[in-house]
Amino acid sequence: MAASTPAGAGDADDLAGIDLADTAFWARPPQERHAAFARLRRRPPVFFAEADIGPIPAGPGFHALVRHADVVEASRTPQVFSSRPTAISIPDMPEEFGEFFGSMIGLDDPRHARLRRIVSRGFTPRMLAKLEDDVQRLAEQIVDDLVRTGPCDFVAEVAARLPLDVICEMMGVPADRRAMVFENASVILAGSDPDYLGHDIDAALTRLLTAGGDLAALLGELAAERRAAPTADLTSALVAADLDGESLTDRELGSFFILLTVAGSETTRNAISHGLELLTRHPEQRDLWWSDFEAHAGTAVEEIVRHSSPVIWMRRTLTRDHVMNGHHYRAGDKAVLYYASANRDEAVFADPGAFDITRSPNPHLGFGGPGPHFCLGAHLARREIRVMFRELHRRVPGIRSTASPERLLSNFVNGIKSMPCAF
Repeated sequence: MAASTPAGAGDADDLAGIDLADTAFWARPPQERHAAFARLRRRPPVFFAEADIGPIPAGPGFHALVRHADVVEASRTPQVFSSRPTAISIPDMPEEFGEFFGSMIGLDDPRHARLRRIVSRGFTPRMLAKLEDDVQRLAEQIVDDLVRTGPCDFVAEVAARLPLDVICEMMGVPADRRAMVFENASVILAGSDPDYLGHDIDAALTRLLTAGGDLAALLGELAAERRAAPTADLTSALVAADLDGESLTDRELGSFFILLTVAGSETTRNAISHGLELLTRHPEQRDLWWSDFEAHAGTAVEEIVRHSSPVIWMRRTLTRDHVMNGHHYRAGDKAVLYYASANRDEAVFADPGAFDITRSPNPHLGFGGPGPHFCLGAHLARREIRVMFRELHRRVPGIRSTASPERLLSNFVNGIKSMPCAF
């Protein structure tokens, strides 16, 4: 690790033991990582060397943007902080890899704007109204099953089911294919976790590509069926979408489905999982929310997202030399926007480590920063979290986690693999 500006001995001592490129850092307990980010926020952006990842040679390194102001400014200036060649990988993968797994989040305008406009045509008021009904119905079914089965793994039986079922119903994925969708989405967001990818980097890359290929192939099958016999689902809307003579190619459809299943399912699943763990560790906050659920639901959902920050970072690449907040960057430099750190910036959030369901204002960046890449599914994610906890409050108000969560080993997703619950 090397600092991007001259550092004295005190600075070097303050950075000892912090290497954001090292997998071992992300295996440390959350509180240790939060403390490390707090130290990083006290100084100009630090430049980290990249690790050598098997067949992928070490890259030139990256600037870690950890302050709220820096992440916001980089997000709103995409003409300087570009999402190309990729937003989802710090190492320089082949460009096709970034587009395949990243869809529109790895593109800049005008290609990004074109894809987003076409995809947005599938989210009509009628479609959104149906989605809200689906979320409510599916949450009720999940809690019905929970009451029947009793204590269980909250992640598998509750948190993972709602967003996955919502997305699969949106797209018209048959029930017998949903387990495959879940398994492949988990592999794609597995980070460095050997439970999903093993210990061999070549085998892990193969498994990752296979998972993406399987999801794209499934969408290809559905698209062919909907072209022949359209229905009311989102797949039908997307294959029929035509904006000034433009429509999605089969490759773009497959890539968008990967983005939707991964970003729309895994991140909401982790927000719900972290939500229960937070309410268990902070019973006074649970009691406050439960005392008037609807009055506190809006701010509680935002605080869960801020505190858990399900997506830890996104990458940008400098298109030209640039000065931001007094710091100099050069064309071609990599910058990694650490939302997880920005969401605990003491300059913006009072007592940022506290979980406070009444926190307001709460300008968190849990759905990304301002600008063209703000999460398209933020409204749906908020709806799912709110409805899921409303049903838990209504039917099993005493639900709690009964052991520490088993955490995903990842520098990209703040994931919980499993967590037992009882009520």
